[in-house]
Amino acid sequence: MPLRHQWTTMDRGSAAAGGVLIHLDIHVDEEKPRLGILELLKTLRPQWKTEDIQMKVFTEGITNCLTGCYVGSLQEACVLVRVYGRNTELYVDRQREVEMFQLLHAHHCGPLIYCSFHNGICYEFVRGEVLDDRLLRQPSIFRLIAAEMGRIHSIKPPAPGPAEAVLWARMAKLLTLVGNNVQDGPDTHSPQNVPGLPSHKVLSDEMETLKKHLSDTLSPVVLSHNDLLTKNIVYNLPEGTVKFIDYEYADYNYQAFDIGNHFNEFAGVSDMDFSRYPSRGLQREWLRAYLESYRRASGRPSPPTETEVTALYIQVCKFSLASNFFWGLWAMLQSHFSSIDFDFKRYATDRLHFYFQKKAAYFKLTEV
Repeated sequence: MPLRHQWTTMDRGSAAAGGVLIHLDIHVDEEKPRLGILELLKTLRPQWKTEDIQMKVFTEGITNCLTGCYVGSLQEACVLVRVYGRNTELYVDRQREVEMFQLLHAHHCGPLIYCSFHNGICYEFVRGEVLDDRLLRQPSIFRLIAAEMGRIHSIKPPAPGPAEAVLWARMAKLLTLVGNNVQDGPDTHSPQNVPGLPSHKVLSDEMETLKKHLSDTLSPVVLSHNDLLTKNIVYNLPEGTVKFIDYEYADYNYQAFDIGNHFNEFAGVSDMDFSRYPSRGLQREWLRAYLESYRRASGRPSPPTETEVTALYIQVCKFSLASNFFWGLWAMLQSHFSSIDFDFKRYATDRLHFYFQKKAAYFKLTEV
């Protein structure tokens, strides 16, 4: 799988400051990854003896294959090797992903990236445990998540001037790829099962409606994770911290999209159940903790007002629609390309069904 960029060899430490990154001329076979990974480790960890190297495959991801490599303890000097999913370069900008790794690491919000190779990257292991879905509702946990998102959202673009949101360009690319690669469905706006996924025409019309409506929702553009599902949050209990991992979709985007996207992830992935979507009360608590962190990190330490919390709540509801629509398109495309054993068609149906279920109510919400 070709990369869309080429990196030259430099000192690994320069990556943290946004310098040029090591690129290794190695391809890792996603079906039999061990040999390719061992070749990577000869450069990254030459002191490790091959017979001592242990590998743990993390199976939570539904886009890529992720393997932890270590000698002794997984929680100590572990190297993560991520092999990109099949054809994901069609809609994921891998050079931009590396830039996001570097930017977040420079602000102490993300791990160090060690190198890229032909079909993946290697980066630092973040100590802790990935969250369980049930912990998202625990106040001591969700306040940490809200505060960390507030810190990340306050990071300014490296280039002068306002950043542009990536949402609509990315959504349009997915829509085009779906039209070119996925068998068209019926002209229905209310998918109830896998065969009932909407046609490309319906999806195109719906995207324009969504874009037109959300253009009136004045959400600021901030540095966003854009894929904050449970397994992309690492909780370190002894330190009482959370860190976000995996930056494939990270970029500058609408503040309310990143938050609404996270709220959608309360429903889970493999056993999606939107009855677990956070209540209005939980959302307001979460948003209050978020605004306190975001304002403090932005140099405005005054506490948010209830009016500000309400305004953000309404924006988040509206942009949560865009999140479900985006990942519905993504899953339709994954159903065509991905080699991962996951029911992407069902996932697409669930996301789009919830979108249509909530659309009318969320469109009617107005700021007071």
